[in-house]
This record gives sequence, C-alpha cells and structure tokens, in this order.
Amino acid sequence: MTGPTLVIEFAEPLSPAALRKFRALMTGISSYFEEKRPGFFDINVPAERLGIQDERDGNWRKPSPLPLICGNSADEELTALVGFIPQREDWRRPFHVYLMGPDVGDEDIFEAEHADEPEVEAVLGFRPTHAVNVSAGCNRAIDHVSTALLTAAVMDVIGGVAKAELLDGQASVVAPLPGVLGIADDDSMALGTVEFLRAWVEHPSFRLLK
Repeated sequence: MTGPTLVIEFAEPLSPAALRKFRALMTGISSYFEEKRPGFFDINVPAERLGIQDERDGNWRKPSPLPLICGNSADEELTALVGFIPQREDWRRPFHVYLMGPDVGDEDIFEAEHADEPEVEAVLGFRPTHAVNVSAGCNRAIDHVSTALLTAAVMDVIGGVAKAELLDGQASVVAPLPGVLGIADDDSMALGTVEFLRAWVEHPSFRLLK
C-alpha cells in the first residue's frame, strides 16, 4: 500500500469470537469488501462512515468520529452498526486491514516488523504474539486521518495497543496526549490506547509516517 500504516499489538492470538467481531466490523463499515484469507481484508471505507465530512473543496475538517455501536445477538454473534452520512458514498478510501502472526498468515512480515524491540516490549508489558496492520492505499491528508480513525474503530471491537512510528520532532507533541503509554526507540515510536489515537487526530500537527 502507498499510504500510512498503523499497527495494533496483541498479547495473545485473537479468539474465534474476536475474529468474528473483526470481520463483522469490516463488512459493516465497508463499501467494498474482500476477505483474501481469514483476517485479511481488502476494503474501501467511505470517509463519512469514519465521521469525516467531505466538503469537496479541499478544506475538509476532522470532527470526532461517529459512534460505533456494537451489540450481541442471541447467539452472541456481534453485529457492528456504523453510523454514517449516506450522501456522497463515492468518497471511498482503500485499505488493507490484516491480522498477522503465527498460524494466521504473514508470519515472516510479523517477525521482521517485531524483531529486536526491547523498548517497545517494555512499554507494552508483553511480547506481541500477533498484530493487525491498518494500511492505507493513498497518501493524502485525509488518508492519514482515515487510517487513525479506522484503527481506533478496530481497537474498539477487538482491543490491543496502537503502535505508531513518529516523524522527527513529533515525540514532544505526542507524549502529553491522553492514552499514551510510552515513547520508545529514540523518540521514533509511540504506543497508546484508542484514546491516544483519537486525541492525536484532533491535534493541529497530526500526521502519520508513510
């Protein structure tokens, strides 16, 4: 993918129930959906479904995301209901959102991305066993905001800790934000909760590393 990526770290494999919730969110929020393997989703997400308003003149703004409402049916299958503005549904953003790690897929990528990270593990308090990557297909400013809000929506459903690479000079901006668990790797990595992602999106200097 050609846009920014965020990673969600997990201390243990996703349970079958968590994977069902993950899949339900991806189908519910997407205008285009393909599951390439269990836990690997090729999707288009209308920006409005993430709470971003499209003004079509380049001066779009970044409001707080619309609520993600989740409930359980009688058989305990999760139904994800995503609030969205129905107009201008052609305003789609492409993403790959995929689970990786032992026994689920992309093990080599997982191992390469998690090699030699003692500072990250110290902040997390665990050694990640699996991760979800949220990777945007485009690199406009709106794609950076969409990536953060989509990652937050995934975390709302299946938990985990967000890991974000930082641009030079961003550590001092990010460190005071709510939900930040720590800064690692010589100020090049931030780890935090879903609260951190949503607070960062609202900051005037927000930008992800491509």
